[in-house]
Amino acid sequence: MTASVLATAAVLLTGCTAGAGSETAADDGTTTVENCGIDVTVEGPPERVYAAYQPAIEIAHALGIGDRLVETAFLDSQVLPEYVEAQEATEYVESLPSREALLTEEPDFVLSGFNGVFVSDGAGDASFGTRGSLAELGVQSWILSPLCPSADGLSDEAIDPATVRVETIHDDLRALGDLFDAQERAEEVIADQNDRIEAVAEAVADADRPTVAFVTLREDGTISVAGGIDFGTQVIEHAGGENAFGDLTETRNVQIDLEELIRRDPDVILTSTCCDASYTREDAADDVAAIAEHPALSGVTAVEQDQVHPFLFADRSAGVRAAHAIEVLASLLHPDLVSSEQAGSVTE
Repeated sequence: MTASVLATAAVLLTGCTAGAGSETAADDGTTTVENCGIDVTVEGPPERVYAAYQPAIEIAHALGIGDRLVETAFLDSQVLPEYVEAQEATEYVESLPSREALLTEEPDFVLSGFNGVFVSDGAGDASFGTRGSLAELGVQSWILSPLCPSADGLSDEAIDPATVRVETIHDDLRALGDLFDAQERAEEVIADQNDRIEAVAEAVADADRPTVAFVTLREDGTISVAGGIDFGTQVIEHAGGENAFGDLTETRNVQIDLEELIRRDPDVILTSTCCDASYTREDAADDVAAIAEHPALSGVTAVEQDQVHPFLFADRSAGVRAAHAIEVLASLLHPDLVSSEQAGSVTE
């Protein structure tokens, strides 16, 4: 491990505090920022960063710290065009490493887009172990704050709904900018996100708000939808819609039956196509067809009115894709108000 992190004593596990807290610069030159109830303290900008999952990988590139990535893992789709070159220069593995494999990369910092990788009872190789246990080895860590669990070692079932906000991503950007000495880049990214999201908000302010559902048909015949604590709800609301399943908040992905989807009768259905580093929205064609051609769903408004659209799981994930995802969805929900050109690379 490098000497750029403090040992266990510097990390305080404080329970239920959510999001990214304010920076504290100590007399000894260390910087401490709170993340999901854990004080993250570094002696200097981390130099060996492991980024797990799409949101973490893209936020690292957005902050301009791609050259500090020792490895990246588990992309759900192609990275945004502006990060392609930087991502091509990094080591990438399709599957998350085991805890042991992670540690062989000698990271001094683990940046994760989701909380499940830090669960205390992860199945098989699916967990890096708790953040506290990594800190005992001198490895600091960060969960993107819209997915803060209520305590270290927990997962989606313990997300505080108050953290699931676009603004929480901006808090993360500022905090990570402080830790990585990338404050200027962080503010540039935040300003760009704010400008684009505000432009969509102004365009759809007076429009009707259709009900929207992210739907995944599983091979075993079950269905999952994005519930209220999924960041997709934020994408829908900022794009001028309402999550048809927003009242379901026990976890991000909620399993339902066909009858419940029919009863809720969403105006628009989006796929949640995932998970391959090569995927674009064009790869969602089969998912769209599976929903649109499902005999039991023929009477659902979204199917009747040809409003089943391709969408990427990556675009409903909390991170710096937020503005892009909101623009894309707004162009689908309100094509007369938000053009595909405003949505940028709408086929991404």
